[in-house]
Amino acid sequence: MTTALVRKRPPEVSFGGRVLFLADDADLIRRQLHDGLDLDLTPALKASLRDQISTDEITPAYICFFYDETLGEFPYLGLEAATGDSGTEAPIERGSVKDAGFICSVAGKRRGKGSSREQSPYAELMAGIKVVVSESIERIYNENCQNLGILTTTDFGLIDRIRSGEPIPLSEFTAGTDDITRQIIEYGGLFEFNMARLGGQVTLPSPRALADPPAGDAGQPPTVAPNGQPRAGGCASSPRPMTLGEKIFAHKWVVDASSDHVGTDWTEPGEAGFFRADIRFSHEYVTPMAAIFFEQKLGADARVLDPDSILFFRDHLTFLHKVMSQERIEQGLLEVANQLEVKQREFSEKQGIRLYGEQQGHVMGSEAICHSKILEDYAEPGMLIIGTDSHTPHAGAVGALAFGVGTTAIFNSWITKDVRARIPPSFKVVVGGELPANATAKDLMLEILRHPYVRDGHAIGQIIEYAGPVVEGLSVDERATMTNMAAEVGAFTGVVAADERTVEFLVQERGMPVARARALVEDVCSDPGAAYVKVIEIDATGLRPMVALPGDPGNGLYIDELADPVRIEIAYAGSCTAGKKEDMDMYARVFREARDRWGLGVHPDVSCYIQCGSTDVREYAREQGYLDLFREIGAEFIEPGCGACIAAGPGITRSPDQVSVSSQNRNFPGRSGPGQLYLVSPYSVAASAVAGKVAAWEPGVRMERVGAGAPRVPVLV
Repeated sequence: MTTALVRKRPPEVSFGGRVLFLADDADLIRRQLHDGLDLDLTPALKASLRDQISTDEITPAYICFFYDETLGEFPYLGLEAATGDSGTEAPIERGSVKDAGFICSVAGKRRGKGSSREQSPYAELMAGIKVVVSESIERIYNENCQNLGILTTTDFGLIDRIRSGEPIPLSEFTAGTDDITRQIIEYGGLFEFNMARLGGQVTLPSPRALADPPAGDAGQPPTVAPNGQPRAGGCASSPRPMTLGEKIFAHKWVVDASSDHVGTDWTEPGEAGFFRADIRFSHEYVTPMAAIFFEQKLGADARVLDPDSILFFRDHLTFLHKVMSQERIEQGLLEVANQLEVKQREFSEKQGIRLYGEQQGHVMGSEAICHSKILEDYAEPGMLIIGTDSHTPHAGAVGALAFGVGTTAIFNSWITKDVRARIPPSFKVVVGGELPANATAKDLMLEILRHPYVRDGHAIGQIIEYAGPVVEGLSVDERATMTNMAAEVGAFTGVVAADERTVEFLVQERGMPVARARALVEDVCSDPGAAYVKVIEIDATGLRPMVALPGDPGNGLYIDELADPVRIEIAYAGSCTAGKKEDMDMYARVFREARDRWGLGVHPDVSCYIQCGSTDVREYAREQGYLDLFREIGAEFIEPGCGACIAAGPGITRSPDQVSVSSQNRNFPGRSGPGQLYLVSPYSVAASAVAGKVAAWEPGVRMERVGAGAPRVPVLV
């Protein structure tokens, strides 16, 4: 590929313009937008800034139907802020940010958490936002900003200089970054940097191992075999003790792209490089935008590199037409959303890329949710997998290093087959004791999410490694719940060491020969003596079924601590997190006991939906007799798809006073409709559907049901 000379930004940048403070005060935001109010940063204002702004709030799901400059009309439409009557509301309207002329946006802690959707920073960019200032910024969102050319900083001292137009050294925005990130910022975005890289204009850092091996370790065997797989020899073959995440980064380091030299002996946190991806995948929310970028930057006839290792999925919007409001249909949004499917399908056909699309014939639904299929058929121990979704870590359940990336990163990977990363530190969660019969991996995750280390944001951008006797005893399906929800932790990814459970999964679910499965699993674990920035120990023996209160998965408490019964109207069982085979077993276990032992089904006041993650899971449920059971007890079974989890299928709330309970992964404001969403385990969502309230399942204990037809009073604790 020939490349033209790519120019860097000037060494100083200047802006000059208005600054939007995203305060937790709806009226104050409205006055900035409509009355021209310009605020000075005072201690009181800084203390009032909204924390935990998710990408669901920056660009709610329906806004992501757009994938061009139209997105500039929509930033922050889902942002909730406090009102004078102790309530909340969304004060920002379509076009108001762009029309008001803001060039800088300021918020508090954990800005951009949640979904990896690049539509969020792209909407800000198209609305005129050139600089983002926040106390802390989530990893994927921050990288998306950098890849698009938006400058980010946690230095509130720059705000007045940005507003005044004072020249600011670009180094103020690159301070503390790795060498690659610094150059991406200097070139104004990832694509521009990659073009300079392919043109030989940039110098990439080499792995420290090539120049500076650990003292006294000369002559140690390299970790990486010529085929890129870990060498045999147990978990202690590295020149320096490495965590599992560090090992896989070492195996996949692109040392010299021109000679296809991949792999180095050791790495350590803080090193930055480009890493060879074994699998690159995207879904219809992202593929069209990436395809547009690809064709605009490289030309209509450009071809992706190695299409056999790229996968596309139609999974997010298959059921959208069943829940979109008539108002939005009349606004043309359904037609816009349907064009996402068309663009992805046409691009996949043109490029020869495997597309898991909609089921054919009279059956409605997707072939599979992306995460479900990657784990079912593709992920292997030691692989590096990237996907355009924050729940890509799902595949970490088999010892793969899988992490989410944005639109620009995925389209650049189509050119280079690699992805840039700065190797994060790892922290470990060790789960000991004995897991109670009615507690699950989901309950463990809700417990972890309320831990101060996670809740206060210390885990942001780190690799979370799950270990201990309880984790070792979990199935791969249950491990996937934990690695999947590394996204809610704010972690870079989540991973579990490969072991005999992994071998069983590869043999039983994939039909893989035992010898090959054992070879893949060998050494896909952390070394003895590997360093972690934090080790959290949890005794599962005292764990009880948990619930996360509406607004955030970190709002966890034990279900039996709810002060009053929380009546529900909707029970949604499914999503990538809870649509696996073992999840179906859990729903069926509760429902079968309720029917056979107590003569109970779904509560008459509750609409219950069960949605699986793939057609493989559906067929498993059919073979086990679960589909008949679900129908008999009054639940509606839904074909594969993301559905209600992203407010795009049956199971969403329709009004703020509706209450639902779900086994999905997150409950950010607006995530599954305007109502109040409580997160629980698969056991608990089935028990709640029967009881008519948020409830835990106690094996052999009759479920206490609320009276049918009583007035609904939504309860927040």
